[in-house]
Amino acid sequence: MTKYVYLFQEGQASMRNLLGGKGANLAEMTNLGMPVPYGFTVTTEACTRYYQDGRAIVPEIEQEINDNLHKIEKMAGKTFGDNANPFLVSVRSGARASMPGMMDTILNLGLNDVAVEGLAKQTGNPRFAYDSYRRFIQMFSDVVMEVEKHHFDAILEAKKHEMNVKQDTELTAEDLKAIVKAYKAKYLAIKGEPFPQDPKVQLIEAVKAVFRSWDNPRANTYRRLNNIPYEWGTAVNVQSMVFGNMGDDSGTGVAFSRNPANGENVLYGEYLFNAQGEDVVAGIRTPKPISELKKDNPRLYDEFFAIAKKLENHYKDMQDMEFTIERGKLFMLQTRNGKRTAQAALKIAIDLVKEGMLDEKQALLKVEPSQLDSLLHPQFDPAALKKAQVIATGLNASPGAATGRIAFTAERAAELKKLDNRPLILVRQETSPEDIEGMVISKGVLTSRGGMTSHAAVVARGMGTCCVAGAGEVKVNVEERYFEVGGKRYVEGDWISLDGSTGKIYGEKIATIDATVSGDFATLMAWADKYRALKVRTNADNPRDARVAYRFGAEGIGLCRTEHMFFEPDRIPAVREMIISSTVEERERALAKLLPMQKKDFIGLYEEMHGFPVTIRYLDPPLHEFLPTEKEDIEELAKTMGITYEQLNNTVKGLHETNPMMGHRGLRLAVSYPEIAVMQTRAVIEAAIDVNARGGKVVPEIMIPITCDTKELKYVKDIVVKTADEIIAKAGVDLHYYVGTMIEIPRAALLADEIAKEAEFFSFGTNDLTQMTYGFSRDDAGKFLGDYYAKKIFESDPFAHIDTKGVGKLMKMAAELGRSVRPELKLGICGEHGGDPISVEFCHSIGLTYVSCSPFRVPLARLAAAHANIKNPRN
Repeated sequence: MTKYVYLFQEGQASMRNLLGGKGANLAEMTNLGMPVPYGFTVTTEACTRYYQDGRAIVPEIEQEINDNLHKIEKMAGKTFGDNANPFLVSVRSGARASMPGMMDTILNLGLNDVAVEGLAKQTGNPRFAYDSYRRFIQMFSDVVMEVEKHHFDAILEAKKHEMNVKQDTELTAEDLKAIVKAYKAKYLAIKGEPFPQDPKVQLIEAVKAVFRSWDNPRANTYRRLNNIPYEWGTAVNVQSMVFGNMGDDSGTGVAFSRNPANGENVLYGEYLFNAQGEDVVAGIRTPKPISELKKDNPRLYDEFFAIAKKLENHYKDMQDMEFTIERGKLFMLQTRNGKRTAQAALKIAIDLVKEGMLDEKQALLKVEPSQLDSLLHPQFDPAALKKAQVIATGLNASPGAATGRIAFTAERAAELKKLDNRPLILVRQETSPEDIEGMVISKGVLTSRGGMTSHAAVVARGMGTCCVAGAGEVKVNVEERYFEVGGKRYVEGDWISLDGSTGKIYGEKIATIDATVSGDFATLMAWADKYRALKVRTNADNPRDARVAYRFGAEGIGLCRTEHMFFEPDRIPAVREMIISSTVEERERALAKLLPMQKKDFIGLYEEMHGFPVTIRYLDPPLHEFLPTEKEDIEELAKTMGITYEQLNNTVKGLHETNPMMGHRGLRLAVSYPEIAVMQTRAVIEAAIDVNARGGKVVPEIMIPITCDTKELKYVKDIVVKTADEIIAKAGVDLHYYVGTMIEIPRAALLADEIAKEAEFFSFGTNDLTQMTYGFSRDDAGKFLGDYYAKKIFESDPFAHIDTKGVGKLMKMAAELGRSVRPELKLGICGEHGGDPISVEFCHSIGLTYVSCSPFRVPLARLAAAHANIKNPRN
């Protein structure tokens, strides 16, 4: 019979998939002899079963929960709902992958009108008892019964105003009793039934609520962004309550064994006396730094410090810990590998190697490739920063530089982003899980409340997003969309800048400069290069991008899109002249004007790559993309070109295609107009000869796109080879070159053994291969993919990660078929997936030679390739 519930002492770290991360770590801490409150975990399998059973907890699982509840009641020596010695629990989520703030938590469960009096008598502290009860009513109503918390916030604020106090802690027991009474009345008015008094009913409903929260919008968004499968489900941890709000000898806090912002090896965190954990995380009160606990209570600080170091040594990683102090006794509520900034991740990984805790391979696996993104983009220009005016300072919660327009809600951020795609800064009093989508699309986050462990800080660090938190000088008015600071008002759409490394806020747009690879970054990249098997190239169409990519460690160019070179103002007239030509001779004259321009571009690319391979894709898009479509634009172009409007308009109409993605493009253009392939071959080969004559070592790779048949590929290849060989012979040089093709049509993958007879290399164009395989247009799929996510048909965007089941099967088949004919066949990928860590791992697994990605993703791909080879070494 399946076991669905485990006491903490029955579990261990290796049971993470079953117990979730939180449950496995609570079990591990319990077995290490640490002060963990008694509890049990309802497994992820129970969550899966809950959904299979129509969102219901079946009687046998409910009985197992109640049986284990009785066991921990005995351990604690307390009874659920008792009027003399009541037992209270917390109910928390715990997925196998950390999802901070995405799912629901209920504290103080078990309180009712009887138990609250028992708690007051037992502790001799009625104020504490009713404070706990009012918190429970609000949290249970919000999370479990879907009564929005603002109903209760209004009651609390009204009472504080009536009593002329600012902090919750200033309210008396009588005040809190009145609040509890008002809360229950509000619940009755909204729900039409009294607040539930049976603790066992409360518990089962709370477990259901946590299971439900696995499927809430913010959790679904977070999973999609972090590639966490829906079928994993979440575990639920039921743990006996310990109270940080019992007076000045009690407290709660969140701390890290090292600084998560910069990686410094110091205990880092915050705590509050006479508070519960939500007060620290939500930013409702301003906490004290953990270092002050050493002064307030040296014994407790020393005990916590020792536990933190023991946990770090045990897990061999920086730990994020939650703790509560109840009447002077320390309890550990959670530990997990802490979220950290990219800078901190690098420093911690390297320091753990220096300290002998990890080897280089283990250290590499501690740094997520996606984290590097925040290190690769521009930082503030020091000269511009010097002139900028600081308007306020908050906490440097997540480093980086961000400049953008102000948005005050996640919804408005999304609307503004759609309008013109300019960068945004999300400004809030404090963020909550509902803000996740706004945080994702913003360059930075600013909050007026909250500390270094607030929701905004933790989530921003995990996302690599710049964040300044707790800027108390900034008075935010979300309803009217403005904030005030220093007597000046900033409204939605105004530009501000954030320095997440210093906490400084600037009331203006600040210029930025490019990032560099040095220090810890360079060290980690050197380790990654040592252990990876995949080569990493870049997609670059101009010398500037090639230079950036080479600086970031690119080992060549895997895709140069030559059509991007044609859109420059000095080139587009010649391209258009070529398109409207009615004879081969006219077309050749137009192409002759483009030849020196293309040749110059290729020389620049070859030089920037310093001898690494450069793959040049011949003209790919349909010709109509180079022509205007509006009547006024056609008239103007016709006048410029010295032809009539009718002539040009007829050409535009003639080039119109119903489905241009599958139309007259790629090598089909070269079949119809061989002179295009001749010109591009001349540019490629003559540029290589030029660079090699000056000491270069260029070996060009010519890539023919949109192949679907061996005969068409051979036709175009023969033109290329004839042209190239004539130029090489005439120059009297020894120049080797390769001719290959893109595999981006399913038929090409299916016939890869035939195509490999002509192609010397394959490059998978996974953008088009995904479109063709799914039958989805990536330009239009966004209109309906949201429905697919909501209805659990898809979990992620197929254009974000390689679809290993379908597209991946075609790639694997093509690789195997191609190498069966040509064992030395080079295999690469140049679609957007080339910079996606999950896709890189798949490319490694099927034996590709290299991945190619945008310049700023080259380091991500290098690290992802190392991860892939460490986890699954190639023979």
